[in-house]
Order: sequence, then C-alpha cells, then structure tokens
Amino acid sequence: QVQLVESGGGLVQAGGSLRLSCAASGIIFSINAMGWYRQAPGKQRELVAVITSGGSTNYGDSVKGRFTISRENAKNTVYLKMDSLKPDDTAVYYCNAARVVTTISPARDYWGQGTQVTVSS
Repeated sequence: QVQLVESGGGLVQAGGSLRLSCAASGIIFSINAMGWYRQAPGKQRELVAVITSGGSTNYGDSVKGRFTISRENAKNTVYLKMDSLKPDDTAVYYCNAARVVTTISPARDYWGQGTQVTVSS
C-alpha cells in the first residue's frame, strides 16, 4: 500500500510564499512522475506542476515563473515552492504520484488527501 502525505499548506498574504511537501511511503520500487494539482471551489482540478524521475518539469500556464517543483528520488518526495502568491492561487492542492510500481502491485497512480492553500488579498 502506498500513501502520499502532504504538508505545508496554510494561509498567506498576497505576494507571499509557501512550500508544499509530499512524501510517498510504502514498499516502492519506482515512481515515474510526481506532481501537484489544485482544485478551487466550483472549478475543475488543474495541473500545477509535474516532475519526472529524470528531472523534466511541466507547469500550468498560470504558475509559470512563480512556482518551482523539485524532487528527491531517494526519499520519494516532491516539493512545490510557491512565490508571488495571488488570491487566485487559493485552492486545495493535491499531490499525485504517477505509475508507481511496488513489489506487490503493478503500476498505478496515487493521490494525496489534499492540503488547503489560502491567499488573502
């Protein structure tokens, strides 16, 4: 069984910064990509950023230049540094681990429980 544990959300003023962390636990053989998605009230879940095991990254258009994703493969951990936060960044942020291979199951995706980020104006 794989679990994703997120931390680092909270309340911040516009222009401020936050850093999210997500650690995958379990008997993991490999993880293809790890990333962050977000969902604001009344909106669909959208991509924030994703990083592959090789270090390639992809960002949603609305966060390019402000957010930075990084990863520690040895720790199965992904980070999201969020700078110049705006009220529009307010959402529940979900960690995703894609194509996770364990010693007892084939590749599948996993999601964290979500962490709230609120940016006040």
